[in-house]
Amino acid sequence: MSDEKFPEQLAIEKRFPAAVLDWHAQHGDRTLLVEHDRILDIARLLKDDLGYNVLLDLTAVDYLPRKPRFEVVYHFMNLSTLARLRVKVQPDDEHPVVPSLTSLWAIADWYEREVWDLFGVKFHGHPNLKRIMLYEEFKGHPLRKDYPKTKRQPLIGPEN
Repeated sequence: MSDEKFPEQLAIEKRFPAAVLDWHAQHGDRTLLVEHDRILDIARLLKDDLGYNVLLDLTAVDYLPRKPRFEVVYHFMNLSTLARLRVKVQPDDEHPVVPSLTSLWAIADWYEREVWDLFGVKFHGHPNLKRIMLYEEFKGHPLRKDYPKTKRQPLIGPEN
């Protein structure tokens, strides 16, 4: 971590003094690790005040056996300056839940459903959190590191 903070970090720390947990700008990739329960407020600040008007991507990583286990990773872009910013949150391990960003970006609907479906991270306030990649009867979340690779799922056929 270098000693020089970047403008987005300073703006977030000014508005939410304890929200930034860690940060780096390795290889030119500006990355913030923030409190998971503040992500909606921080995303609103990025969009409304700092010009990050595009949510490029939202995904998750399972670092089992590390604690905390999960990271939800957001990639934002400012179309005026072409600046990019990565923001990470680490929800609780036992019941991973983070606030939904669907109120700010409509595309978050699909991204959050994908993360829910494949990793089991819930998004509080999501209008329709249901499976998007797998069928409703599928049991578990297959991108979790503890998902058994030999697990058999129920066969679902066409309705007659």
